[in-house]
Amino acid sequence: MTVFRLSKQLVFPPVQLSESDGLLAVGGDLSADRLLLAYRSGIFPWFDEPPILWWSPDPRFVLFPQNLRVSSSMKQVLKSGRFRITYNADFPAVIARCSRIARPGQTGTWITAEMKAAYIRLHQAGHAMSVECWQDDRLVGGLYGIKIGHCFFGESMFAEVSNASKAAFITFVQAYAHELKVIDCQVETEHLASLGATFISREEFLQLLDFS
Repeated sequence: MTVFRLSKQLVFPPVQLSESDGLLAVGGDLSADRLLLAYRSGIFPWFDEPPILWWSPDPRFVLFPQNLRVSSSMKQVLKSGRFRITYNADFPAVIARCSRIARPGQTGTWITAEMKAAYIRLHQAGHAMSVECWQDDRLVGGLYGIKIGHCFFGESMFAEVSNASKAAFITFVQAYAHELKVIDCQVETEHLASLGATFISREEFLQLLDFS
């Protein structure tokens, strides 16, 4: 199959034309309009150097809020008051920490300066949000993503102390469970699987993206 090269025209090819690994298109830009169109279409950018790569994997790894699993030990952590969770208190700091955190099997980061600037613009426009986890007034964990309608598209998370990102994620899911149908986790991680995330087909995922 062919990987499509995007032009300046604000359009994506049908996601059903993605490669087996989910790669759909290359090129384009990270303008707010293109990013929002991508998420509304079940597509996201992921690359560590130019050109921009656009993906729509099948199956898709998601979490339904009602399926959130919180272990007994994590319940105790949340009850202890060890962490304080905020929303949109410091989006630039969260995305910066996500870009710097060391990850198993990765030597660099896909959250480039261009990506950071693009998502900060989305945040300023009210489309991207952050969740911060504080310990003794120090930012120790968090996550960020895009919220459109009843869907949250998770982008990245970080933790500098044990359980910080889990505390941020669990608190966020519980707080927004009444208005979210699905949380897009994009690709599988053991961390998110332990919290209840699972695979669904891309077709089922696209049916959930009803923004009418």
